[in-house]
Amino acid sequence: MRLLDDRATRLFAALAAFFCANAVLAEFIGVKIFALEGTLGIAPLQWKLFGQGGTLDFTAGTVVWPIVFIMTDTVNEYFGKRGVRMVSWLAAGLVAYGFGFAYIAIRLAPAGWWVGAAQGQGVPDYQAAYAAVFGQGMWIMVGSLVAFLVGQLIDIDVFHQIRRRTGERHAWLRATGSTAVSQLVDSFVVLYIAFVLGPQRWPTSLFLAVGSLNYAYKMLAAIALIPLLYLARAGIHRYLGHARAAQLRAQAAQA
Repeated sequence: MRLLDDRATRLFAALAAFFCANAVLAEFIGVKIFALEGTLGIAPLQWKLFGQGGTLDFTAGTVVWPIVFIMTDTVNEYFGKRGVRMVSWLAAGLVAYGFGFAYIAIRLAPAGWWVGAAQGQGVPDYQAAYAAVFGQGMWIMVGSLVAFLVGQLIDIDVFHQIRRRTGERHAWLRATGSTAVSQLVDSFVVLYIAFVLGPQRWPTSLFLAVGSLNYAYKMLAAIALIPLLYLARAGIHRYLGHARAAQLRAQAAQA
């Protein structure tokens, strides 16, 4: 049998591609901050934590990250620690690659006519807008990459610790439990590097308030997407066949 005729190999390639695409997408759309209440059409909730307050505003990347959580747990379920580590390092490398070329693209001399091409849309300087959107601060880039990798590595270990205790039962528990621990770290590491160590020098109260709010949002999203986890599992079992799927899961658990 040729390598690409194996359905498990093709499944891993598809999961890895989708995982990396979502990770890169989350990083690049994350520059936008959206109002959750306004998006849902409800009145501002005005949260208060650690002496800080405000509305429910999140980076647009949080819309995509729950999908990454599902993909992480799916790869972990069928391809084990080695599979998740491989796609995590690959995704981090692609994010860094994308940031590198965004940096180069910003510094290319803009065509004179292009700079004012969107004035009719309320964008007087296209180059400045392009640089603002794609030129995320270095501290944010570094913080995001470090938090992503640390969170992924923690997720892998917690997932398998829960799996050893529950066996093949309670897929939702190992998926949600690993996300709960990894995103607790991720949510605070990215803010600490980007906004506490970075030039903005956030006070501790703001750091704790925003980190807690982001973590709560991610966990609610992860819980809401549990049905998607089971839907993905059902699709994989149909594609591979139950015997092959069970074989992969057993190998992943042993590894």
